[in-house]
Amino acid sequence: MKKRILLSWFLVMLAICTYSQKAKKINIPDIPGYLTLKGDFHIHTVFSDGLVWPTLRVDEAVNEGLDVIASTDHLEFRPHKQDISVDLNRSYDIEKPYAEKRNILLVKGIEITRGMPPGHFNTLFITDANALAKEDFKEAIKEAKSQGAFILWNHPGWKAQQPDTTRWLDIHTWLYENGLMNGIEIYNDKEYYAIAFGWDLQKNLTVFANTDSHEPISMTYDLVNSHRPMTLVFAKERSLEGVKEALFKGQTATYTDDMVRGKEEWIKPLFNSCVNITRKGKKVTISNKSGLVFDLEDNSGTVQHLEQNGTSTFYCDKPLMVKVKNFEIAPGKNLQIVVN
Repeated sequence: MKKRILLSWFLVMLAICTYSQKAKKINIPDIPGYLTLKGDFHIHTVFSDGLVWPTLRVDEAVNEGLDVIASTDHLEFRPHKQDISVDLNRSYDIEKPYAEKRNILLVKGIEITRGMPPGHFNTLFITDANALAKEDFKEAIKEAKSQGAFILWNHPGWKAQQPDTTRWLDIHTWLYENGLMNGIEIYNDKEYYAIAFGWDLQKNLTVFANTDSHEPISMTYDLVNSHRPMTLVFAKERSLEGVKEALFKGQTATYTDDMVRGKEEWIKPLFNSCVNITRKGKKVTISNKSGLVFDLEDNSGTVQHLEQNGTSTFYCDKPLMVKVKNFEIAPGKNLQIVVN
């Protein structure tokens, strides 16, 4: 018993010490006509099966330079309910005033948690979580939609629900055709689902990368040298209304382990906002003015790694084709830039 208590104490203190280290805030520039907001739209608290109080999620966001978060506790799975309020709105009610104080945009949401099919779905921008507590999945989803919710299919390739292959099933067709699915996570926690990226592009759905975090963020990700998975939102204004409009219009990209994925119409201007490109004769210079890093491949197949505040130089007597190896516009397809 004493060993277990000491181990628990050690883990708590380790988490506190790790969190106290200031996270690296990554400079991701705005693009023409839009602000680039950093977000995480799938995290948990003690009001379902998470291990942290709601206000800690706000502190984490501030520490990491995020703009918007959504604490999406499980609708059906609440193992702490004997000790925590069963009011499904309570987590948001606690978190909201603190988020406003700390200048974090907080989206009200909850996760509808069902077996496969259909799987787990985040409902964002709802007004009353309690009204979604319906036995029938379709009725719960319809209620979310009636509240103006953005509906997101979470971790479609999660092995606990789809152990052999990631499948699109009849229920997902019904959801899509009835406007009850607006986006899909292509990255969850530390897993990337290439097939889901393809679905988002084919069906004009919105791409997301979220942590699905249950523990303190610092216990899962190296925040000093790296970053948590993020959804980049290209919004006209830094407000909940601006975020909601951008999500419904598909104006997002994902940022995970230095990899950016999304529709070319959004990640091409992002790349262009990150760099300065100059040409003098055969010499092409690309300078990085952002917090991102790039792997650039030229016409000959040579790859140069472009660090923050760094410069890459290429020599070419014809238009230079640059492939950005860590920017994907489709599964396995890199963004390409032509320098004349």
